[in-house]
This record gives sequence, structure tokens and C-alpha cells, in this order.
Amino acid sequence: MNLLTIFWNLVIESAPWLLIGYLLAGIIKQVIPSSWVEKQLAAPGFSSIVKGAFIGAPLPLCSCGVIPTALAIRKAGASKGATASFLVATPETGVDSISFSYAVLGPIFALMRPIGALVSAIVAGVLVMFMDRDEQLASAETGCGKCCGEEAKPVQEQQALGLRFLAAIRYGYGKMIRDTAKWLVIGLVAAAIITAVVPQSFFLQWGDGLLAMLIMVLVGLPMYICATASTPVAAGLLFAGVSPGAALVFMLTGPATNIATMGVIKEQLGVRSLLAYLIGVIVTAILCGLLLNALYAQFSWPLQLSMAAHGESFPLWRQFAAIALSALVLSVWLQPLLVRLGDRRAAASQA
Repeated sequence: MNLLTIFWNLVIESAPWLLIGYLLAGIIKQVIPSSWVEKQLAAPGFSSIVKGAFIGAPLPLCSCGVIPTALAIRKAGASKGATASFLVATPETGVDSISFSYAVLGPIFALMRPIGALVSAIVAGVLVMFMDRDEQLASAETGCGKCCGEEAKPVQEQQALGLRFLAAIRYGYGKMIRDTAKWLVIGLVAAAIITAVVPQSFFLQWGDGLLAMLIMVLVGLPMYICATASTPVAAGLLFAGVSPGAALVFMLTGPATNIATMGVIKEQLGVRSLLAYLIGVIVTAILCGLLLNALYAQFSWPLQLSMAAHGESFPLWRQFAAIALSALVLSVWLQPLLVRLGDRRAAASQA
């Protein structure tokens, strides 16, 4: 198959699950108020770290969107450990990336990915808490767990159900796609190139153990990629010979350790917290990768790569879903151009 065919087949394969994931992301965004999230993470200690992981895991925020949310949580009184936990879990997984993982990589990855994200988030949060214990006294003095001025504000739950559902659709198929479109396209193109160009035995020279995982850490560490976009890249790496565990390491470290996130952690939480954060994410990702490789070896699980397993014919509904997803992604770039053209015409007519 040529590059374009591989790319389009991957779009068709993933489109229905992405559309479902974006809709679920919009619904979650409309159901869970940000003020509630901030209040849950205000108290320092282990419980807020666990809450940060479990609240962040399903939230529809990518690597870029999680930063302002985490800063708001921190300013509202969240402990460093809870903030770090939230920063790890949120970009590493989400309802959209889980559904996409199921479509492209199969149920084992769709299950292991959120488990790995939760564990790495909790470990990173605990390490940050222990390496920055000086914060505990300050938090006890200043952190009341309440957001100033929030008590008098009515929660948006009073909105009619129909209006909230429309808002969820607008968010899921609007802002979520705008936030992830560029990185999703980059991920799909990278996966197609790896599949078409890189021989299946290319990565086998690094083996399937610790060395391969360390290489995936080095690849993912500086990369700015969201969880959804990392999924097709991981599929391409698997098709080129990377072990399942090494692919999981890439999916866990890539979204959580980009340069922008690390810079914010250093500035807001301190150097010691950044070090604890990186140790927690990297070590836990490698341990999860080793466990996944052991499970595949023990139970002889086959790899379920949709991009490699399917032939050339797809059901018509899948093709319609791919066209709908493509139209939504294209609108991200076309809409600003149309606005500029309209402004120019208006300016010309006034002149």
C-alpha cells in the first residue's frame, strides 16, 4: 500500500471512535464544573493526590490545555502533589484517547493505558509531596480549600439538559478538535510514514527490553504530542517492530513530559518537584512497559493493529465517519481563512 492509502485507511479505522470520544469529552466538560475540581484538590495529602489522578484521567484536556487548568487548580489551593498528579493523568489519557486506543491498538492497550496513567500520576504526586514537604506547613496555614468568590455563583447545572447537550457538542466537535487537530494530523501522518517506510525489523536491533524503553523515553521526553496523537504513532512503532511495552512507554511519557509542561512545573512547583515528577513518570512508565511485555509473553496475546490487519474495503458508515472527521479537522484551518476573507471584503467595500 502507498502512503496515502495507509493514511486514509487509518483515518477510516479511527474516525468513529474519535467522534465518539470527542462527544464524550464534551459531555464530561459540561457535567464536571472546574470549581468542583479545584475544591476536591485543595487539601494536601495522599487523598488529594489520588483524587487528582482519578479526576484528571477522563478529562478532555491535551498537553496544552492541561497547563492553564493545572495553574488554576494550584492557585485555588491545591497541593504540589495533587497538582503534579493532575498534570500527569490528564494528558496521558482521556475518554477520547481510550476509545482511539481501542480502535487502533485493541482492548489490551485501551485498558493498560489508563491504568498506567493513573499509577504514574499517583507515584509522581507522592514523590513530589515527599520531596517538597516544606510546603505542607504553608498549605495548612493558607489553604482553606475554597475558591474565593465562588460560593455565591450558581453552578451551571441549572441549565436545561438540551442546552447542556448542545454545549457539549459544540465543545467536543469545536474546541476539542481545534486543540488537537494539528497534533492528530501529525500523529496520523507519522504513523503512515513509519508503516510505509520503516521495515518491520528496524526497531528489533534495540531488543524488546529496557534499552528499547529507554530509547522511547528519549524520543517522547521532549516531544509535544497529545494522548490522541501519540496513539497512531505508537501503532506505527509497533508495526515497525517495537515491543508492546516500549510503545506503552512512549504513550505515557510523550504527553506528560513535553518541554512546555516541564517549564511550567519548574516555574510553579520548583526544581525538586520537577525532578520528582520526571522520576515518577519515567520509572512508572518503564515498569508498566516491562509488565505489559511479560503479560504478552505469558499469555501469548497477539497484537491487534487495525492499520495492519484490515484489507482495503471498509463499511460505508466508517467511510462517512472518516469524511465527517476530515471535514471537522479541515474547518479548523478553513474557518480563520474565511473570516480573514470576509474582513478584507468588508474593508474593501468601505473603502
